[in-house]
Amino acid sequence: MERRVGIVGAGISGLLACKYVLEKGFQPIVFESQPGLAYEFSDYPWPSSVKEDFPNHKQVMGYLESYAIHFSLLPYIKFNTSVVDIDYVTQQGQDILSWTHWGGTDEAFSNPKGKWEITTTTTSVQEHQVYEVEFVILCIGKFSGVPDIPDFPPNKGPDAFTNGKVIHSMDYSAMEKSDAAEFVKGKRVAVVGYQKTALDIVNECAIANGVDNPCTLIYRRAHWNVPDYLPYGVSLGSLYLNRFSELLLHKPGEGLLLSLLATLLSPLRWTFSKFVESYIKSKFPLEKYNLIPEHSFLQQIASCSLSTAPEKFYDKVEEGSIILKKSKEFGFNKDGLVFNDDATAPLETDVVILCTGYKGDEKLKNIFKSPNFQSYIMGSSNSTVPLYRECIHSRIPQLAIIGYSEGVSNLYTSEMRCRWLAHFLDGGFKLPSIKEMEKNVLQWEKYMKRYSGPYYRKSCIGILHIWYNDQLCKDMGCNPKRKKGLYAELFEPYGPMDYANLPPRKN
Repeated sequence: MERRVGIVGAGISGLLACKYVLEKGFQPIVFESQPGLAYEFSDYPWPSSVKEDFPNHKQVMGYLESYAIHFSLLPYIKFNTSVVDIDYVTQQGQDILSWTHWGGTDEAFSNPKGKWEITTTTTSVQEHQVYEVEFVILCIGKFSGVPDIPDFPPNKGPDAFTNGKVIHSMDYSAMEKSDAAEFVKGKRVAVVGYQKTALDIVNECAIANGVDNPCTLIYRRAHWNVPDYLPYGVSLGSLYLNRFSELLLHKPGEGLLLSLLATLLSPLRWTFSKFVESYIKSKFPLEKYNLIPEHSFLQQIASCSLSTAPEKFYDKVEEGSIILKKSKEFGFNKDGLVFNDDATAPLETDVVILCTGYKGDEKLKNIFKSPNFQSYIMGSSNSTVPLYRECIHSRIPQLAIIGYSEGVSNLYTSEMRCRWLAHFLDGGFKLPSIKEMEKNVLQWEKYMKRYSGPYYRKSCIGILHIWYNDQLCKDMGCNPKRKKGLYAELFEPYGPMDYANLPPRKN
């Protein structure tokens, strides 16, 4: 039987998936809608010329391209090729709704009568082309493609803003840096949002226009943004990214002893959070500008929403090139923005940039042709996307999803998942029964709701990444303890290089 694997997306997860399935002898074909490739790989260090802790876009792209060339991945990638949809086809008479081959098997290609058809189109040829593969890996990401535009009351949406322009941050980010600066230059700009993208764009607008045309940041709620990752000289990794820190948390599938330990240590968990919050408040004038978040720092990092504040951001607030405006609801009129709070005057502006996120669920749903698979993926409004090990949907055959669920470092998280998946594809271990997989998914969902609060749908495993990787290692037959010595195992942060040499065994 042929072992063709279709990979949708050639970003970080797609490149990793291609590399690891190639190593197992499969035949990958990667579909990427962009003309080029869209973090440190454990087996491919950054070049010594890159000294920055946070490399810029150009450096990241160069690193990814170098990685793809080094591991000979480019011949397997079809650039400028968009996937229209994917469809699971079976021989006549087979009822996919009664399909039960996934669970309890070590055979990834467990249904010899079923295959995936991937329908594509290219920028040069608009006719559809269909590729047939035995397995599909979706690496389409969740922070692109389908922007999340807020709902507005009748006659108060972006169409009412006839004297200005409304764009999403997706469109702004697609511009060249010089074009983006020219786009906002000399204009009154309002940016909606308070996460990393919003703060970066506001900062860029303030640099372009100064106090003459200050940029207004409109936000619903404040978030914790750190000045650095060394609160009072203690690394965040020492507080949140080692085995000891995970003992303070209730974990999916934990036993009675670990549950009791997490309960007893909960005051220390609270102390860590207040320690970091105190440091942030000592560095930034949050109280002065009413920017102290209502939620804890623990919830911020548990939902993978942590980011650094742009350099001199609060200096620009002080000088007046950035204006902060808190509002739970707003709408548009012909000249700009209007607010539901009667005490807040309308804001005349030329450009509004919506940094309101993306509809990752919709993007994932829309790639499936089958309405049944679409409903499986979407689940309900009060649940996460139900993926076992954050990769496998128990009801969708011969398919995996990499890169939807987030980690502290998404490159590092995706690499572990691709290794795990390649080992499974090669017959290295069995999946549990469908019932057991779904039980495990609910356990992880409970954890995310407990610590991430309203942001649980981000499906973040960040502050339990060691516990999560332990499960992957055990599945692959690897020793999950990667450090030397008890102290190092408990208190040193875990990172990509700890998993550089995993010797999995076949069952």
